[in-house]
Amino acid sequence: MSSKINVTSALLAGTITGLMAAAVHAGPLTKEEVAAAMAAKKEKCYGVSLKGLNDCAAGPGTSCQGTSTTDFQGNAWKFVPAGTCTSITVPGGKKGSLTPMSA
Repeated sequence: MSSKINVTSALLAGTITGLMAAAVHAGPLTKEEVAAAMAAKKEKCYGVSLKGLNDCAAGPGTSCQGTSTTDFQGNAWKFVPAGTCTSITVPGGKKGSLTPMSA
């Protein structure tokens, strides 16, 4: 693995979870799914999901789960373990954010 690309276990776990969720349904998360994620001590992390594997959206171009159009899109979020978001480093040296980021 290149030293320029740091992919954390949280990002990998989130990606695998996203793939499984996308296979089940591609609609918006239900209130129950969001509540379950929060109960499992997860937080929304912007800018860390891969193209089409976001859990939901924050702005134009992403309307629901699986609709992000680029890797690490700043206005698309992914659930990650609480307390890990801002320590996730994605290619280009950016970090995950608890709030939407510009592209």
